[in-house]
Amino acid sequence: MNSRIAGLRVASAFFALVCVLHVLRLLFATEIVIAGRHLPMWLSAPAALITGALSYWFCRLSSTEHQGG
Repeated sequence: MNSRIAGLRVASAFFALVCVLHVLRLLFATEIVIAGRHLPMWLSAPAALITGALSYWFCRLSSTEHQGG
């Protein structure tokens, strides 16, 4: 496995973790406060979609790279 494939797999796992955390935030209605400001709950929905798509894309890219295409 070369470094490009490893990097794509690590990035895929990271984005998958972030996606799961956003989904859990939506399910459990967890409030996040940054510097005294509340982060809106609706922001986690597009963030989960985007990070999930990136995770899937990077996973597919690493599989394609591994097959030699």
